[in-house]
Amino acid sequence: MEVLDYDYKPDYDYKSANDSYYFNITSFELNFNTLSCAAQPLSPGAVIFLCVLHVAIFLLAVPGNLLVGLVIGFSQQSLTPSDIYLFHLTVADGLLALTLPFWAAATLHGWIFGDFLCKFLSLVMEASFYTSILFLVCISVDRYLVIVRPAKSRKGRRRACRWYACTFIWALGGALSLPALFKDAFTPQSGGPTRCAEHFDVSRATHWRLATRGLRHILGFLLPLVIMVACYSITVARLLQTSGFQKHRAMRVIIAVVFAFLLCWTPLHMTVMADTLMRAKLVHFDCAVRNRVDLALQVTHSLALVHSFVNPVLYAFVGEKFRGNLVALVRKSRGPERGSSSRFSRSTSQTSEGNGLL
Repeated sequence: MEVLDYDYKPDYDYKSANDSYYFNITSFELNFNTLSCAAQPLSPGAVIFLCVLHVAIFLLAVPGNLLVGLVIGFSQQSLTPSDIYLFHLTVADGLLALTLPFWAAATLHGWIFGDFLCKFLSLVMEASFYTSILFLVCISVDRYLVIVRPAKSRKGRRRACRWYACTFIWALGGALSLPALFKDAFTPQSGGPTRCAEHFDVSRATHWRLATRGLRHILGFLLPLVIMVACYSITVARLLQTSGFQKHRAMRVIIAVVFAFLLCWTPLHMTVMADTLMRAKLVHFDCAVRNRVDLALQVTHSLALVHSFVNPVLYAFVGEKFRGNLVALVRKSRGPERGSSSRFSRSTSQTSEGNGLL
């Protein structure tokens, strides 16, 4: 809660004239720009839109990521590092999607699930955010090694490094998600439904917020973006020196990956940066701007969640290798056929070996 700031301008004029005293005090001038802005409730249309969006993402992300995980898990071929990273990516996105029904219900009725679930689900969501982005970085680095530096991507070294990388990323994602413990289930002093949100100590709120959000911007967006753009730029430059249909397919997937990452994540991080600058009082704003930023935070956060079901489409459904493995898995579930499935699987393995998801 912000403290009211009054521009108090005392002008004391103490005079004596004919044994009379004149005591003149100017009036208070209220600075409305420093008043605490009361949170404006969402309109019924916005509430319904956000709730439906969360449910739609849940219904798309859970089956999509589950299908990708099953295809990779039951694949009889040797898995490339990109396949391993994609499997862990689907786990991260699936965990994030499983939390969405709770946030959808909170949009309608406020947070009704208590303080423990507030912290726990926030931890799961934050860890999923970080690990999802970091596994995207691993895939981009692996694609770079396979296409640009194949001599440095020997199977023995890559097999050992991929498990170390996966363990490290899950540990790092869990560590980076610890600021979610600052979230509590509380009722705002201005009234309204119970919220599950950051609840810092007033005297240290600005410092903690700058630290946690700065960490998220750097490690959760800027640094991964720089690595992805660098790896994919060099990869595309190498692909341009080759010819063939596979080159054009790989370029389309690479461009789509970077574009989807920017489209889903950039609005959220830009909005959070604006919110941070306002809370730190580094920029001038009024209550109308404050309320618009609050609404933008909810909308852009939902847009970032869309990325959880875009990943299976970009990395798997567009990939020829995944489609071959999916067909082989479906045929296997229907029962053995006279060598057609095994021949198809071997053919797919031979034509896509080393290509990974691209």
